Amino acid sequence: MTRKVFYSFHYKTDVTRVQMVRNIGVLDKNPLVAPNKWEELKRKGDKAVKDWIDSNLKGKSCLIVLIGEDTANSKWVDYEIRQAWDSGKAVVGIYIHNLKDLNGNRANKGQSPFDNIDLKNGNKLSSYITCHSPSFTNTYQDIANNLEDWIEEAITSR
Repeated sequence: MTRKVFYSFHYKTDVTRVQMVRNIGVLDKNPLVAPNKWEELKRKGDKAVKDWIDSNLKGKSCLIVLIGEDTANSKWVDYEIRQAWDSGKAVVGIYIHNLKDLNGNRANKGQSPFDNIDLKNGNKLSSYITCHSPSFTNTYQDIANNLEDWIEEAITSR
C-alpha cells in the first residue's frame, strides 16, 4: 500500500540526500519546495511557514524525519515533529548522513531530533520513536529495501 508521508529534514545541508530518498519511488510523491520558494515562505514569517507545514501534514499517515548532521538544530523540523506527534501521526527517523551529496561527500552523524522533545509524562519523545541507521556501505539500497517496512512499523506502533 502506498502511504502518504511528509518528509522532515534540514533543507540547507540535506536537500540532495533527501532527493535521493524521495527518488526511491515507493511512496506517494509530494514535491520538495524549491529553495527560492522556501526562502520566500520564510520571508513571510513564522506564521506562514507554520501554516504551510500544517497544511502539508494534513492527510499524511506518517512523518519521516530524514536525519542529517544538522537536523536536530532545525526549529522547523522540531515544529513538524511536534505537530505530527500531537496530531497522532506515526513518526519514524532515518539517518541519511552516509548518503553522498552532489560532491560525493558524506556528513557526520547528527543527534536525534527526538531527544530535544520532552513529553508531558516526563519522557523524551526519542523513547517512542525508532531511528534507523542504514548500512554505511550500501546506504541507499538499505533505505530502498526497508523504507516501506519502517513506515508500517511506525504506523503499527503508534
